[in-house]
Amino acid sequence: MASEKIKAAKQQQVADLAEKLKTASSCVIVTYAGITVEDDTKLRAELREAGVDYSVIKNTMTKRAVEQVGYAQLGDVLEGMTAVAISQNDPVAPAKVLKKYADKVETFDIKAGFVDGEILDKAGVLALADIPSKETLIAKIMGCVRSPLFNLAYVLQAIIDKNGEAPAAEAPAEEAAAEAPSAE
Repeated sequence: MASEKIKAAKQQQVADLAEKLKTASSCVIVTYAGITVEDDTKLRAELREAGVDYSVIKNTMTKRAVEQVGYAQLGDVLEGMTAVAISQNDPVAPAKVLKKYADKVETFDIKAGFVDGEILDKAGVLALADIPSKETLIAKIMGCVRSPLFNLAYVLQAIIDKNGEAPAAEAPAEEAAAEAPSAE
């Protein structure tokens, strides 16, 4: 009877993980070996701040969940001490935070992941981590949009300034021409 309860609990865990993976915008699988408790605590806090669900789940259960969702290729990397970071909203957040720790700790290694249904290998996850934040990208786009507008404003202001000076410069010449015929 107890084994039936345990089996049902494990099946529920697999179903819950599969549901998270189905609705996730991204997921990164890592080997967390060699990370200190202090670093792990900081890592988990950073991931929570970024809205990322990070957990250590048995490889067999994770393998069943990724197979249910259609990411069976991820099952190949599920060996050793693995953890799963899942983001529902920000597809770049797990990769960015985990890359920082992978650079810091030699044995902490990024294995694979997925973004919007596309499976990524280690190189793909690292490339994803190098993408600037959403705010930075928006700022760059706004700068690109704003630059031509400022250039147009400068050109128009230069024309206005030039046209404003031209009549003032022409006025003395016209006055001199007007005075010249009367002097004759």
